[in-house]
Amino acid sequence: MRTDTPRGTLPAREHLLAAAADLPVLDVVIPVYNEEADLERCVLRLREHLARTFPYSFRITVADNASTDRTPAVAARLAASIAEVRSYRLEEKGRGRALRTVWSHSDAPVLAYMDVDLSTDLNALLPLVAPLISGHSDLAIGSRLAHSSRVVRGPKREFISRAYNLILKSSLAAGFSDAQCGFKAIRRDVAERLLPMVEDTGWFFDTELLVLAERAGLRIHEVPVDWVDDPDSTVHIVSTATEDLKGVWRVGRALAVGALPLDRLVRPFGDDPRDRQLSGVPGGLARQLVGFCVVGAFSTLLYLLLYSVFRAGVGPQVANAGALLLSALANTAANRRLTFGVRGRDRALRHQAQGLVVFAIGLALTSGSLGALEAAAGNPTHGTELAVLIAANLAATVLRFLLFRAWVFPDPSQENSPYATDVADDVRNAR
Repeated sequence: MRTDTPRGTLPAREHLLAAAADLPVLDVVIPVYNEEADLERCVLRLREHLARTFPYSFRITVADNASTDRTPAVAARLAASIAEVRSYRLEEKGRGRALRTVWSHSDAPVLAYMDVDLSTDLNALLPLVAPLISGHSDLAIGSRLAHSSRVVRGPKREFISRAYNLILKSSLAAGFSDAQCGFKAIRRDVAERLLPMVEDTGWFFDTELLVLAERAGLRIHEVPVDWVDDPDSTVHIVSTATEDLKGVWRVGRALAVGALPLDRLVRPFGDDPRDRQLSGVPGGLARQLVGFCVVGAFSTLLYLLLYSVFRAGVGPQVANAGALLLSALANTAANRRLTFGVRGRDRALRHQAQGLVVFAIGLALTSGSLGALEAAAGNPTHGTELAVLIAANLAATVLRFLLFRAWVFPDPSQENSPYATDVADDVRNAR
């Protein structure tokens, strides 16, 4: 995974002003490979549509992926005869490589791309880039799976597309609806920091770009599109699907271990309205409570499952300790990333060590509860043991949240606030 992104966080989004005629606001890239038959028709149609409907200056860039036919000559001729058209030749194949190369060298503040077959209705182009120009969003994608989209394609491609997006949602927790539609746009300031993190150079490039952007908290705008399948498409479905699945595994593993510096994509404090301070409410508390409760619910289920498995072979105290230890490690890692927004490997071991201290407190509470139950009931049933353990875990939850918020994952901006002092006092008194 590449991590050599520019230092510093992203600036606040601003509305883009109409630039001088020699500096386009929008650069639309058309990646092509052996498209001599369709390229000229595509470029002329796109140029006519932009000239007629787009209120800003624009450029069309043909990115040739090492074509072996007359595509480079067609692209060069179009660039020579049309002022808004440029051509770019790459000696290696790969749609992702072409987009990365052209976007990295473009001077336009908004970068887009579309497939050469123009399967997507061009009337969706202005709605696609408008949120980026206005400063509302960071990326924009066309979606063929939105409720109001109108799509014409065969059942095979429909099944593959929906199955792939289901895989993304289940494995990478993707919130966007359509990763593969060849109709996307991104602000250049975002691309400058995001592109170096994207490793894929082929068809998975889009998905990786979107997943990393979403995990970094960037705003992705979706536009329902009208889309007609190209029956002459040269995409090799089996090989593309195989590479996509490899990419899903690679990106999922990198995100799980915190190998990507996604904090460099964070907008400055105050750009997100959720950062605004409310009277009497510490910043981020509501979100942290929701995240903590969700993580806690799954951790409790994991704990009970592990306890039941361990209890089949060992005594209740050993089963409780083993189940609580494993679930505590998972709980700390999940709260670190999801609840308190800590990314990367920095201080990860320290956070786990502090989490184990919290685990020790929970162990004392639950073990003490089990000991008291055995002393009172002698030989309690398994159901009674589980009920007591649930009650003990609920009692420890409030203390665990206070320890996590004030000690394990403190917010630097809140450390000197009266609220932080009150929380610290509560934690010390609870001990």
